[in-house]
Amino acid sequence: MSDRLRILVTGFGPFPGAPYNPTQALVERLMRLRRPAFSDVDISSHIFPVTYKAVDRELPQALAQHRPQALLMFGLAGRAAHLRIETRARNAVTMLWPDAAQTRVCKGSIGPGPDAMRFGPHTLRLLRAALGTGIDARPSRDAGSYLCNYLSWRAIEAVRSDDQLRLVSFVHIPPLARGGAPRRKGSPRITLEELVDAGEAMLLETVVLARQAVRETAQPSKPD
Repeated sequence: MSDRLRILVTGFGPFPGAPYNPTQALVERLMRLRRPAFSDVDISSHIFPVTYKAVDRELPQALAQHRPQALLMFGLAGRAAHLRIETRARNAVTMLWPDAAQTRVCKGSIGPGPDAMRFGPHTLRLLRAALGTGIDARPSRDAGSYLCNYLSWRAIEAVRSDDQLRLVSFVHIPPLARGGAPRRKGSPRITLEELVDAGEAMLLETVVLARQAVRETAQPSKPD
C-alpha cells in the first residue's frame, strides 16, 4: 500500500422525494479538482444508493478498497437553507419513511450502544473552512434519522475498528439553486459553484487534519 495520504469522499444517489441529489454533482466536481495540496494525496469517491443494505454492504467494501485515513461524506437535507456540519450521529432510525428500495426498519434505534456518538473536535475546523468561503454554514447536533445519520453512525463505528481510518465527517447540504436564472425570494440560496468552493475548502482542511492524525499515530508513545 502506498504511503500517500488517502481520502474518500462520498455522496448519495436519488431517494424518494429527491429525484435529483446534488451530492453526486458535488462529489464529481471535487474529484476533478487539481490543486498543489492534492499532488501527493489519493482522493477517491463513492456514491451510495439510499438504502440501509447498500450502506452496510458498500461502506466496508469502500474502506477495504481505498484504505482511507479520512472520510468526508455529503448528504442532502431537503428542508435546510444552509450548510450543516454534523457534530454527532444519533442512535436513531426512522420507522416512517422507507429507503429507496422501499425498505422500512422495524425498530427505532440502529443498535445497542449510546444515544449518540460524536465525530470529534475536527468538525469545528471544517466549519471554519466552509465559512471562510462566504457560504452560510452552521454546526448541527441532529443528523436526522434517515440514511445520512445511518451512514454517519456506521462511519464513526468504523473509526473505532479500522486500522487505517483516523477521522470521519458528515456535511448536510441544502437543495441548490439550479441553472442560470436569478434567485428569487424563497428560492434556494446556495448554488453548486458556491457549494464546490466550500467543499474544496473542507476537503483541503480534511487533508491537513488527516496528515496531523497520521503523524500523531506514528509518533512512539513516551515511556511512563
